[in-house]
Amino acid sequence: MRVDGKVVLITGASEGIGAACASEFARCGAKLSLTARNEAGLARAGGPDALITPGDLTDPATRKRAVDRTLERFGVIDILINNAGVGLYAPTWRAPMDETRRMWEVNYFALLGMIQEVVPHMRARRSGTVVNVSSIGGKLTLPWLTLYSSTKSAVVSLTEGLRMELMRDNVQTMLVCPGYVRTAFQQNTLGGGPPSDVQRARRMAITPEQCATDIRRGVERGARTVLSPASGWLLVALSKIFPGETQRRMAAMVGPQ
Repeated sequence: MRVDGKVVLITGASEGIGAACASEFARCGAKLSLTARNEAGLARAGGPDALITPGDLTDPATRKRAVDRTLERFGVIDILINNAGVGLYAPTWRAPMDETRRMWEVNYFALLGMIQEVVPHMRARRSGTVVNVSSIGGKLTLPWLTLYSSTKSAVVSLTEGLRMELMRDNVQTMLVCPGYVRTAFQQNTLGGGPPSDVQRARRMAITPEQCATDIRRGVERGARTVLSPASGWLLVALSKIFPGETQRRMAAMVGPQ
């Protein structure tokens, strides 16, 4: 799919990967509809030509408003990028249940809600692409982010199932699994912080702009799954071939809790 002239609806677009996607797709000629809680951030990310809909995506009314306003302005939604997400650094056995539920609401149920708002329009047109941003943690559980990884693993399964459901409708589905990206993710989590070994790995992180470029290229070539950076495929493969050793090494990074 060429993105020039296409209408792209991006969630979590006020900063990080979402804002970088807004810039990348606009640079390639796409028309933008952006939604997130931070209205000022949306305005910065989208510029004067973007449609912005501030609000909390865990609220069904916000999701419906973002989709309805996009259709009113542009008439179609060609690409949905489900990017909004939040993390929680806490051991499974003591993670606050209210924060855990909040994370599931943002990472999974809001994403599913956007799909249910947008996909009927795509099916009716027999055209469109749904991009779900998961995480490397959706392919390989990160023990310092176990509960976050579980939400992202659910997104992996949902995306693969959705792909099969929509094959006859000519609607494409793409899964994105970013690795370590230089964003404010750690500062915006619902609680806790990463272990020191993980923090030191930040020097190997990619930029949001690199991730956004990988997403745009994936959409253009009709990719099924994009790992960004592509070297993440090696880590996923090693975890499948040597699961015990991989888990021992990752457990050693967590330290005492």
